[in-house]
Amino acid sequence: MAAATNERAEQRPHSVWLTGRPPLRRKAEQPAGLGLDKIVEATVRLLDAEGLAKFSMRRLAAELGVTAMSLYWYVDTKDDLLELAVDAVAGELALPDDADDDTADWRDQLRGLATTYRDVLLRHPWAPRLLGEVLNIGPHSMAFSSATLRVMARSGLGPDGTSGALASLFHFVYGFATIRSLHEARCRAAGLSIDDYFAHVIAAISDRPDFTETMELSARAGYAMPDASALDMLDRDFAFALDLQIAGIDALRAGRAD
Repeated sequence: MAAATNERAEQRPHSVWLTGRPPLRRKAEQPAGLGLDKIVEATVRLLDAEGLAKFSMRRLAAELGVTAMSLYWYVDTKDDLLELAVDAVAGELALPDDADDDTADWRDQLRGLATTYRDVLLRHPWAPRLLGEVLNIGPHSMAFSSATLRVMARSGLGPDGTSGALASLFHFVYGFATIRSLHEARCRAAGLSIDDYFAHVIAAISDRPDFTETMELSARAGYAMPDASALDMLDRDFAFALDLQIAGIDALRAGRAD
């Protein structure tokens, strides 16, 4: 039995939030001028500028002007630091004011939560990948989860539908933001704005007979127009799709109430 218990313990997913202690080892020998907040801020800044693939503790140390070993007074591993960075950007999420719970429309609050989630993912395009790999149970992330649950509790949907409704909504937001971030990264790599890249693609396929029907249908739907702004189109589509998500939750809630 002891062997089986130890095996299960070794297989437990590692997380900085499951260590049972704050992610900081305070020792007399710790480097002067450093602090965990400063290290996490620099990590986010570096990830925003260079991306996840280029990030390393050595690169971070150079950014801070210290040795790589100095960072390990504060975190055990690079993965721990990345978890802290994910939760740091979760601190940028705009949460509803608790004082408005009695008067605010839950639909408007849910729309605001989804929109701020989209905006944070777009500002930090490295975050979506980490959100799929880490437990994401830091204090800022949990505050956001609590806010969404409080809003849904006032929707009247009921506890048996809350989890699925939130999964549908925020998985949609996650997917929309992730795909847009990847597309924008491709445009930057090509040295073009997203509007220029979109116009280039439309020009390349507009004269091809095999795309004639697609181009005609796309134009009717508001796509594939030479003077269209790709960013405006994406924002419009996100807003409409978000309305569909919330309308679906509202319709299900009303149906169950009837």
